[in-house]
Amino acid sequence: MKLITLSLIVAAGVVATPAMANLELAKKSNCLACHTVDKKLVGPAYRDVAAKYKGQDVEAKLVAKVKAGGVGVWGQIPMPPNSPAVKDADIQTLVKWVLAGAK
Repeated sequence: MKLITLSLIVAAGVVATPAMANLELAKKSNCLACHTVDKKLVGPAYRDVAAKYKGQDVEAKLVAKVKAGGVGVWGQIPMPPNSPAVKDADIQTLVKWVLAGAK
């Protein structure tokens, strides 16, 4: 089945990239209700998050923040907790993607 799906994607001229998969995961996890890749919505743009934390070892801190929610770093609108609705592995994948500039 996967081979057939991959064949159809290739035949259509569409190449699925890791960034596309991560964007789909963000959609599935309801992250895009408040965030976008390149502009502020309710929460900060993912590229702004990447720029703010560039060169810092904050992955574990941001994973914990996404899981538990928080307020105050980007303004007074709270980010709701995302655990247990989003699996820990998915949160980690999304945080890595965001820190890489959501590319």
